[in-house]
Amino acid sequence: MLISPASTLEPIGMAPPLLVFDFDGVLVDGMAEYWWSARGAALALRPECQLSAEAPPGFSVLRPLIHKGWEMVLAALELSRPDLDLPGYLSDYAGHTQAALERWQLQPQRLQTCLEDLRRDAIRQNPDAWLALHRPYPGVCERLTALAAEGSDWLVLTTKGGAFAQQLLEAYGLRPLAVYGHEQGSKPEVLLRLSAERPGPLWFVEDRRPTLETVGRTPGLEAVRCFLVAWGYLGPGDSEALPRGITLLSANQFARPLADWP
Repeated sequence: MLISPASTLEPIGMAPPLLVFDFDGVLVDGMAEYWWSARGAALALRPECQLSAEAPPGFSVLRPLIHKGWEMVLAALELSRPDLDLPGYLSDYAGHTQAALERWQLQPQRLQTCLEDLRRDAIRQNPDAWLALHRPYPGVCERLTALAAEGSDWLVLTTKGGAFAQQLLEAYGLRPLAVYGHEQGSKPEVLLRLSAERPGPLWFVEDRRPTLETVGRTPGLEAVRCFLVAWGYLGPGDSEALPRGITLLSANQFARPLADWP
């Protein structure tokens, strides 16, 4: 994704928007870290599992469906099963996830805690190695820095732990207005609070279509402009026949002044 500096914001008929960015799959490609941490947490919980250091193809296929960190760990456990029905997992993700929790006799909170403990230890012991498992999408850092010249504030809203996202942003020299992690509630809940606390346009940039659809169905968020990025972890067909209120955002459009966004 090649991004050139944007020009100063042209009038858009209203106050500059507050831009709310998802983190993974929008600002940062963390697929290598996802598997590293999911595998590590899975092995910590079930050492008898056989999981390769290299992510199996099934993990990348499942990633667009994964919403929260604990689901990654559960997916890694499931991928250790020789008899896993991957097509069935994909066709009924919610149902399979619930069945997997019962099969492994685990609760989401335990999975999440194990994941975050592993990440915390990795950052403490070898922060450079952990940071190297992530990479910002090309041009994103420059584009976010240019937002200040356009008069728009931006913040991050992620299902990752807020402290982990903050550490990565600082490593890239990025300073958002705020970082909201999963600890602050669901994305619709946080957006509702933001819309109540801060008048003016609110734009939400995300790579997970189901999340945007949930936002669109949430009373009180009807005025939020939702953008689905074309460069994230999209599943097959995610960018097709988008419902009203969700607009596909290409890398070239993202690079342009906000007044030129679709």
